[in-house]
Amino acid sequence: MTLLLKGGRVVDPSLNRDEVADLLIKNGKIVKLGKDLYKANKAAPDIEVLDLRGKIVVPGLIDIHTHLREPGFEYKETIASGSEAALAGGFTSIACMPNTNPVNDNRSVTEFIRRKTTECGLVNVYPIAAISVKSEGTFLTEFLDLKDAGAVGFSDDGKPVMNAALMRRALEYASSLDMPIIAHCEDKNLSAGGVMHEGFVAAELGLSAIPSVAEEIMVARDLLLAEFTSAPLHIAHVSTAGSVRMIREAKARGIRVTAETAPHYFTLTDEALRGFDTNLKVYPPLRSREDRASVREGLSDGTLDVIASDHAPHARTDKEVEFDYAASGLTGLETSLSLSLGLVADGALTLLSLIEKMTVNPAGVLRLPKGGLAIGADADVTVIDPDREWICDRALFRSRGRNSPFHGWTMKGKAILTIVGGTVRYRDF
Repeated sequence: MTLLLKGGRVVDPSLNRDEVADLLIKNGKIVKLGKDLYKANKAAPDIEVLDLRGKIVVPGLIDIHTHLREPGFEYKETIASGSEAALAGGFTSIACMPNTNPVNDNRSVTEFIRRKTTECGLVNVYPIAAISVKSEGTFLTEFLDLKDAGAVGFSDDGKPVMNAALMRRALEYASSLDMPIIAHCEDKNLSAGGVMHEGFVAAELGLSAIPSVAEEIMVARDLLLAEFTSAPLHIAHVSTAGSVRMIREAKARGIRVTAETAPHYFTLTDEALRGFDTNLKVYPPLRSREDRASVREGLSDGTLDVIASDHAPHARTDKEVEFDYAASGLTGLETSLSLSLGLVADGALTLLSLIEKMTVNPAGVLRLPKGGLAIGADADVTVIDPDREWICDRALFRSRGRNSPFHGWTMKGKAILTIVGGTVRYRDF
């Protein structure tokens, strides 16, 4: 089948392109990108023409920090339901974290995820394997075997690698395979028992707190290890001003580091927790106004390369409990794009820069053959209606998780068409 996307504003950072153009898709590939393609192709057999005037056509969005929960926690999310949520959010490719049950620390779990992805046939799912066996921080997993099984990176996400010697070996081993280590930066000794950011609000609410230095001290350690080993390092969910500053300085020194943040860190602060909404309990915790401003500045100046959802679905039984006992995390795949478009509306990012942080940059971190609209590339495409206003209703989420603090928010900008491999997988117009 041939698909012609006509008259949209094509924004592709990989081609440094931002112009009104037509996009022709055939046999799952992008075959032409240019002006007035409709005239030359309108008589083609089996062609579907979509008039996208006033809409934005971008490479399929990529999320490199998603928790799909399967295997082991299917009551929270499955690969199928998470893929449905991704499509609704405009994502054509997602990378799933290894904190499943069993942990993705061996070939069989990685192959299971890939097999289930094929059975679903919805989005591209790339498994991220554990750094250490059972993510316990004691023994390295078999990196080469996991790569051969289909893993694209390594992380003990949710559990920091406290042993510096193990982290050094992980960086060296992964670098030899041209694969990234994705660091969850947290000193458990400093964060132990904490449920929110340490500051005035925590003192006022009487909740146990996590100081910003719990993140920053591990960011500093891992940057030093990356410099010592000359290995690439990716730092997950950056949330503090100190972390942004150190990453900026490390890049200036030539350290091979990339970093991500999530929409809740540039949208919310710890002040939102005054209502004790457990949907706002996340790790790292929501930080101060100053931290939020620094995260936004880090996105603006390129210190932070990637916007990732950190999609962490939970069941009601995990969240509808006392704040201290509630699980950490929020659902993010279906709200990530709209919240991120707010950065463009605020003037913090250009549209081209935003799309770069959600396509070509995450593809680069994981060495994925995605993220662009070049001729011959896989036809993974997202179409955005920048003027669509919608009310976030968690009851309508495709995800099994309903733990969104953005329920009831009026948002502007939404994915209305998601194409994976040349096939329309989601349509909302």
